Amino acid sequence: MPKFVVEADGGSRGNPGPAGYGAVVIDAVTGETLAEAAEYIGIATNNVAEYKGLIAGLKAARTLDPAADVHVRMDSKLVVEQMSGRWKIKHPDMKPLAAEAARILPAGQVRYEWIPREKNKHADRLANEAMDAGKKGKQWEPSRSTAELGARARSAAAPAPQGPPGDAAAGAAKARAALAAASPAVPEQAAPPVGWGSADLGTPATFVLLRHGETVLTPEKRFSGSGGGDPALSAVGRRQADAVAGALAARGTIEAVVSSPLLRCRETADAVATRLGLEVSVEDGLRETDFGAWEGMTFAEVRERYADDLSAWLASPDVAPTGGGESFDSVTTRVAATRTTLLARHPGRTVLVVTHVTPVKTLVRLALGAPPESLFRMELSAASLSAVAYYADGNASLRLLNDTSHLR
Repeated sequence: MPKFVVEADGGSRGNPGPAGYGAVVIDAVTGETLAEAAEYIGIATNNVAEYKGLIAGLKAARTLDPAADVHVRMDSKLVVEQMSGRWKIKHPDMKPLAAEAARILPAGQVRYEWIPREKNKHADRLANEAMDAGKKGKQWEPSRSTAELGARARSAAAPAPQGPPGDAAAGAAKARAALAAASPAVPEQAAPPVGWGSADLGTPATFVLLRHGETVLTPEKRFSGSGGGDPALSAVGRRQADAVAGALAARGTIEAVVSSPLLRCRETADAVATRLGLEVSVEDGLRETDFGAWEGMTFAEVRERYADDLSAWLASPDVAPTGGGESFDSVTTRVAATRTTLLARHPGRTVLVVTHVTPVKTLVRLALGAPPESLFRMELSAASLSAVAYYADGNASLRLLNDTSHLR
C-alpha cells in the first residue's frame, strides 16, 4: 500500500481577513513532492483556512491513490485534535468542514500528527503564495510556486533555533531562519512598507490605546472580563487614571475619547476626558472577553478545576472558556469591526481608546499581522499606553506598547 504524507496549512491576514491555504502530498518513502495545492478563499478565519488546506491535501492524496495510507501533519493543534476525535467540534463553521474532511478517505487510512510551525514551512509558503495572489485579484498558479525550492533551501541552509524562548541565541537563529524563508518569487509590484519610501498617504488615524486602571481584582491576577461582575477602579486605579490624564493633557494630541462600556474603563476615560474637556463615546465592541465560568478565578484555580478546557483554550483561538465564554476568534471579529467603525468616524484624528487587555492586544496583533498565540506574549500593565497608526492604504504601524512612564 502506498504511504503518503500530507502537510497542510492555512492563514488569514486579519483573522478574519484575506485568507488562503496550502497543502502538499509527499511520498513517505522517498520524500518526493507528489502534488501541491493552494487557493485564495476570500475573507475567512485561520481555522477555516486550515481546514480548507486539510481538505485539499486529502483530496489530492485520494486522486493519487485512493487506497494509500495517509499521515497528516499540521501545526494546527485544533484541527489535529478535532480530527483525531479528542476534542469536540463546537464552532458551527468548523463542523461541516470537519465532516467533509472525514468523508474523503476511510478513517482507518488516515492518522493525524501535530508538528511545530517551523516543520510545516512548505504548506505555509503555499498558503502565503495563495494570499499574495489574492491580494492582486488573482488565484495561485502551480507554475509560480517557490514552496518546494524554498523548503529545500531552508532545510539545507537555515540552522534550527536553539535555546529557550526569548534567549538571545535563539532569537538570532530565528531571525536567520526568517531571512532564509523570505525569498519568494519576485512580486509583480511590491508595495513598500509604511515609512520606507512609500508615497505620502496623508495624516494617519492614530489610536492611543489605554488599558483601564487597577481594580481590586487586578493585582490578584484574576480573570475579569465582561461575563462576571463589573468592578470599579480601586484607590490605586483612580490615582493611575489621574496620572495618565495629566500626561495626556500635557501632550495635547488627543482629539476624541472612546471607551468600553464596563465601569473600570468608563471611570478611567472620564478622568482623562474631564481633564481634556472632551466627551466620552461608549463602544460596546471594546468590552473585555467573556471568560465564562472562569470569571473571578486565578489562572491556578482554573487550571485546578478545568485543566482540559484551559489547555484547549490556550492551544486554539477558536476555543471558548468553560461555561459559554467567548473565544479569542469571536473577540477578534468584534474588535476588528469596531476598529473599522472608529476609523471611518475619525479619519486622520488621534483617538484615545480606553479598553481592556484583550482588545488592546488584539488591535496590536492585527496591526502587526501576528498570529493568535502572540496574545500570550505581550505584557500589558494597568493604565499603560500603546499606540497604532492607521494609513489610507490599509497599512498599520505600531508606535508604542505598554508605556507606563506616566506612573513612575
